[in-house]
Amino acid sequence: MKKFFLLAAFTTVAAFTGVKAQEIAENAIGLRLGGGSGYGAEVSYQRATGSNNNRLEFDLGWRNDNSFDSFKVVGLYQWLWNLEDGFNWYAGAGAGVGNVNDKRDGEYNDGAFLLVAGNLGIEYNFDIPLLLSLDIRPEIGFNDYDVVDSFTPDIALGVRYQF
Repeated sequence: MKKFFLLAAFTTVAAFTGVKAQEIAENAIGLRLGGGSGYGAEVSYQRATGSNNNRLEFDLGWRNDNSFDSFKVVGLYQWLWNLEDGFNWYAGAGAGVGNVNDKRDGEYNDGAFLLVAGNLGIEYNFDIPLLLSLDIRPEIGFNDYDVVDSFTPDIALGVRYQF
């Protein structure tokens, strides 16, 4: 009887853990720590959608130094696939908008810009409400100046609190 009870308890825990690994948190907020596009850390928010393991991600980045004053907001739709026990991989696409003030070489180029972005990454959901991710987000910016009119790959580490 004792062996049966232990087997039933183990099966129940294993089944619950398997289901939990397939789910994503309803919300996650934190930082996306990169630097390929010159913005460094971005504030990042993720929101699950009603469909299976898909989500929206919104990132706010800014830069303020002697060469640039700039900010950007990027929105992405991401599709997630479970690899194994808390490991997921994801791909996404989206767009963004921002403003830049280029102060290099005495030329002051101000203006808004648009960008399109892709996203590919891997993440791990811990048993505590912590989500770590590593991703690449290539961006193509569009404006009238040479400041943003380019391709920018951005590799970043994400650290988010899930709730």
